[in-house]
Amino acid sequence: SRQITQVYGFYAECCRKFGTAAVWQQVTELFDHLPIAAVVGGSLLAVHGGLSPSIQHLDQVRLLDRFAEIPHDGPLADLMWSDPDPEKAGFVVSPRGAGYVFGHDVVWKFLRLNALAHIVRAHQLCMCGYQVLFDDSLSTVWSAPNYCYRFGNTASALEVSEGLGRFFNVFGPAPESERQRPGAEAGRAPEAERRDDRYFT
Repeated sequence: SRQITQVYGFYAECCRKFGTAAVWQQVTELFDHLPIAAVVGGSLLAVHGGLSPSIQHLDQVRLLDRFAEIPHDGPLADLMWSDPDPEKAGFVVSPRGAGYVFGHDVVWKFLRLNALAHIVRAHQLCMCGYQVLFDDSLSTVWSAPNYCYRFGNTASALEVSEGLGRFFNVFGPAPESERQRPGAEAGRAPEAERRDDRYFT
């Protein structure tokens, strides 16, 4: 959302790099058109946050009006902001203020009803870059190393093979010499940033 990008630095980064908010505006308009979820190989559901008590079937996701900013509540917000919790059963309102926390029973029922094998999601810091829960039915992939420059976590990118095998490519942060922290003095961009922004890809 536009609010999230302003709070977590994307807005400031665009203004710093391009001298205007125009690129940020175009990118956030693009965000309004990105898919909210994807099914990979007919059996793996990819979503940012998690599940919603309002959605039992994939067809209900397909009916959502995606071409707008994510609202503060409702099924679209739930898909973006909900989190799994091994200590919970069912759905419980999230202490984060948006979405729900949900248990293994919710995941297993959703997978069974939709003939899926696994859910891949993000949205929660994992110190080792990823976490697999609920008897290998849900994975969290975290791709921001040393989150906020203070957590010291590793990150990962998930590789899915043709046979739908999953491999977590774990990595650490770019060397300090190759990046510029948000809020640092605006000078010349680091060499890696000038070349190809590979740290962010």
